[in-house]
Amino acid sequence: MEKIKFKKYDKQEGYSFTFGIFPTFELVKNKPKEVICLLVHSKLKISEDITSLFDMCNRQNIEVITDDKTIERIAEKDNCLIVGVLRKYPIKTNNEGKHLVLVNPSDMGNMGTIMRTMLGYGITNLNIVKPCVDVFNPKVIRSSMGAIFSLNICEFENIEEYLKSNNNKKYFFMLDGKEILGKFIPEKNNFDLIFGNEGSGLPHFLIDEDTSVVIKHSNKIDSLNLPISVGIALYEFSKKDI
Repeated sequence: MEKIKFKKYDKQEGYSFTFGIFPTFELVKNKPKEVICLLVHSKLKISEDITSLFDMCNRQNIEVITDDKTIERIAEKDNCLIVGVLRKYPIKTNNEGKHLVLVNPSDMGNMGTIMRTMLGYGITNLNIVKPCVDVFNPKVIRSSMGAIFSLNICEFENIEEYLKSNNNKKYFFMLDGKEILGKFIPEKNNFDLIFGNEGSGLPHFLIDEDTSVVIKHSNKIDSLNLPISVGIALYEFSKKDI
């Protein structure tokens, strides 16, 4: 492969990185055709996991390159010894099935945590309404622990565009929601669980759009944080399936 001089992550570039063994393993396992190469540091010690990763790369004709200087230049942390380099691929979800929907998410750590949580509950369709965080940012990939590579993701320009995208039963999670989570029988087939921005939540006009839901908690706090709320909802909607 012709050597490319990779720079620190830039949203405008057509590539991104996985830092560390676990997200890199998930990248190679789930998106091998999108892998440009693997970069390894000369200090990397060969373990069973590393051998398994290299074997996968060999089967997929993915080049493994020892390049200390590039890793030290692009890595987020000093102790990073392995990096996957991937092409940014088109993202598009399925119209059918179960969806998690995030409206204007702004925190990269939250995004990655939610990706990992939804995959844990078997929901693989993620719809995101702009403006939003960059899903290919290595911080999102790392906090997802590579779960991003098992998801179908679609971005929408605005909430109106998203609402027209499918006919699923829609549950809007809001502090003043009309239905209490756990007090009604949730849809088990095709549904969308919709959550708003970490600070501002969902636009109030959505309260009458379909079914608005509140997750009850004590008055000692004003609200639950977004990943916790999503986790509670995912559990409630899938607890009979897992």
